[in-house]
Amino acid sequence: MGTVMWIVVIAAAGQAAEEGQVVPFDMMWKYISSLGLVEALTFISFGSVCLFYGWRVFRILVTICFGLLGLALGVWANDRLIGGDVIWLSLICSIFFAVLSVPFMRWGVTILGAVSGGILTAGVWLAAGLPEEYVWAGGLVGLIAGGMISFIVFKIAVILFTGLGGSTLMVVGVLAIIYRYMVDGKSEEFESFVHTNHWFLPVLLLAPMFVGMYFQNKLSKTDPDWAG
Repeated sequence: MGTVMWIVVIAAAGQAAEEGQVVPFDMMWKYISSLGLVEALTFISFGSVCLFYGWRVFRILVTICFGLLGLALGVWANDRLIGGDVIWLSLICSIFFAVLSVPFMRWGVTILGAVSGGILTAGVWLAAGLPEEYVWAGGLVGLIAGGMISFIVFKIAVILFTGLGGSTLMVVGVLAIIYRYMVDGKSEEFESFVHTNHWFLPVLLLAPMFVGMYFQNKLSKTDPDWAG
């Protein structure tokens, strides 16, 4: 499910790049603040499952992730290359990628683990207050390291990408609820704080991620053959 957010972030990054921004904080916050109560609670619920029990449901999560990736590619191809019926093209691409992920499950997990590693180190880069314009360097280190580790140790890749996806969904849901219902007329001040302190979102994302990864590692030891 975390891929939903990754696709949103990638799309926001493209638009932000056109506006001269490196990290699309404004676009991400606009998406978060637009969520309603039901959507936010749904994000928190699914995020909790992914964060703590992703190791049990990772196969369906990988299939969903690649199905969403196919959907995004279908929409992009329609807009940029074909200009035909976006519904049918997106549906075909989504089904194709979802089916393709089943026989190549381990490769799919490795790819998602590498991407998660890149996002993780990019978040650490921003949280440490390093120059935003060079965040790609931090992300590249994590992408390479995450890919290598995921290729060697399958279980780490599963815990890494489900932990990141679950943390992302939970944080988005919690922030949406805080912004809409818990700041008591100070929503503009809260929004200004988020925009001013670029370390805030990465820290808020990484903290539950590490907690979830720790518990996933502990819980997964109860079933040594879960990765099958």
